[in-house]
Amino acid sequence: MGSFIEALARIAAGETVLDPEVVRQLMSVSNRAAGLEMLTPREQSVLELIAQGRTNAGICAELILSAGAVEKNITAIFSKLGLEPSGGDQRRVLAVLKYPEHA
Repeated sequence: MGSFIEALARIAAGETVLDPEVVRQLMSVSNRAAGLEMLTPREQSVLELIAQGRTNAGICAELILSAGAVEKNITAIFSKLGLEPSGGDQRRVLAVLKYPEHA
């Protein structure tokens, strides 16, 4: 209750008061968007096709790229989004989860 009264006093004094959880979530969204903004246009296209459920072969056909080029773009996407290899995580899924926040 004391922190609530303290927050009211700060608001009455003209300050802004934000819940720490709100700040944490805003920073999290900001950091994810920053990662997506670091992607090149080609990497964004590849990520969009991944989000559409395309396989690497499907991405190759759509963008007229070699399999190696698609793999390099996907590796760069994972790196820029901070998605390190992990035995328990599907990095393609994690990358797609970041995609709608930016699109």
